[in-house]
Amino acid sequence: MPQQQSDIRQKTRYNKPRMYKVTMHNDNITTMEFVIKVLIEIFHRTPDDAEQLMLKIHHEGSAMIGVYTYDMARTKVRTVTLMAQEKGFPLKTTYEPE
Repeated sequence: MPQQQSDIRQKTRYNKPRMYKVTMHNDNITTMEFVIKVLIEIFHRTPDDAEQLMLKIHHEGSAMIGVYTYDMARTKVRTVTLMAQEKGFPLKTTYEPE
């Protein structure tokens, strides 16, 4: 019986979930301070890292913020969109398969 249990464990394989890249896009209305706040509060970045990412977004037009499972990516994008709308900013954050 122990051999049979061992065989079952060896045959069980788990597929890694598909991962999604979250990207934040620059616009001419959203303040730099708001972008930093979002990066800290939603994406759990340090203040220094958030500032560097904000500058990259500002200068290059967009930057990848992180890689997450589908549900996490979708939730983070939705949360950022709602926060931005509450403040009247058109901040755009998107997700796409890695």
